[in-house]
Amino acid sequence: MKNRIRIERAILNITQAELAEKVAVSRQTINAIEAEKYSPSLALGMKIARIFSKSVEEVFTLEDED
Repeated sequence: MKNRIRIERAILNITQAELAEKVAVSRQTINAIEAEKYSPSLALGMKIARIFSKSVEEVFTLEDED
């Protein structure tokens, strides 16, 4: 699953650790999601999207979508 977390973090000027704290996961979890090595649960994806004031679909896309 592709994502725009790194881009959205840069826009808000927050670190992986800060995002992790806001959504109650470890920095390593955020790192793994950004690196596309881990797909978050729907609940976590929704929390992340909410931090960025975006829809889940704006932050996460399936790999075969363009």
